Amino acid sequence: MKFRRNAPIAIILAIVIIIAGSAFISSRLFSGMTDAVEADQFRLMGAIVETAIRDAENKALARAELLADLPSVQKLLAAGDRTGLEAELARMFANQKARHGVDQAQFHIPPATSFLRLHDPKTFGDDLSAFRPMVVAVNRDRVPLKGAAVARSGPAIFGVAPVFDQGGKHLGSVEIGIDYGPLLAGLKTAYGIDLALFIEEASLKQYAQGVDPERMGEQNRVGRYIRFESTNAQLMAELAGAEDVAVVNEPVRYVRDAQGLVRGVLLLPVNSSSGTPLGVIAATSDFSASRAAVNRSLIWQAVITLIAIVFLSGFVLIVLRGFVLRPLQVLGQRFDTVSAGEPLAPIVGSETFPREMQPFVALYDKIRSRRSEADKAP
Repeated sequence: MKFRRNAPIAIILAIVIIIAGSAFISSRLFSGMTDAVEADQFRLMGAIVETAIRDAENKALARAELLADLPSVQKLLAAGDRTGLEAELARMFANQKARHGVDQAQFHIPPATSFLRLHDPKTFGDDLSAFRPMVVAVNRDRVPLKGAAVARSGPAIFGVAPVFDQGGKHLGSVEIGIDYGPLLAGLKTAYGIDLALFIEEASLKQYAQGVDPERMGEQNRVGRYIRFESTNAQLMAELAGAEDVAVVNEPVRYVRDAQGLVRGVLLLPVNSSSGTPLGVIAATSDFSASRAAVNRSLIWQAVITLIAIVFLSGFVLIVLRGFVLRPLQVLGQRFDTVSAGEPLAPIVGSETFPREMQPFVALYDKIRSRRSEADKAP
């Protein structure tokens, strides 16, 4: 083995391995931090959507209970005065619809027969028992309930409250439905999140008879779902396809490129108050900043790693050649002349040799001095 060739190679290889290994560990640590940041972003998206839905449920139920407690409403419902009830509440409903996204308001008589739809007064008398279990439960158990449901006018977030007269006699129930559209649009405005609501097509066709047929056209069909609401239909079509929303029984997270940006996508199941699956809410946020930070970090780590390897390798070569290999070469050459019996010249610059080599310099000088004295002797 040649020390002059193999020693620098071994040392430089060790430098490369150590620095590259350190850079890899550093990149993994940074990647882990980025994953944690994105996980927090997913959790924040989920919290925002779930909080908004719970808030809408509470608002719907609060409005329903407020109507149920109005003496005038109780009297009109007890009297079966549909026209009077509509006249009493029409202005209120119009204001709630315009300002607060209240899309549906309906009174029922037990067990679940529609008495008056303020959003569609001409349609009444139909039995809701087959597809409105929440209404059935409220009239059966006489306790308020809230949650998502697919009604004749489409999916909404409902609050249903029982109605009693002043003597405590159960008269029926009243429900308030808050539309998903304004809710999703408000979240986009407030938080910059794009969202879409997917509802099972079979449920819509069977129960949502009052929905505009164009909303259930081919352009909105996604597998067995209809993209019923969306803050950005083109973007959500790229991010949430038929395979993505096919089975969502619990929150699903993934990251995907769309429209030149890296987007984080969160899928949340939409269930009725009884736990029956109705559809999926998809929420997406821009993850480009965190991904760009990772890419910049990898580039800088690669540059720094390369510079460090080049610098340390050069330093090792200079040290080895200047302080070890060159003195050894010079000493080797001088001792070769000794063994060959050739004239011995002094070692120029030997004072710069490492201290550990000075004994060899001194030995050479002693040999050279003795040979010089022997050459002078008669």
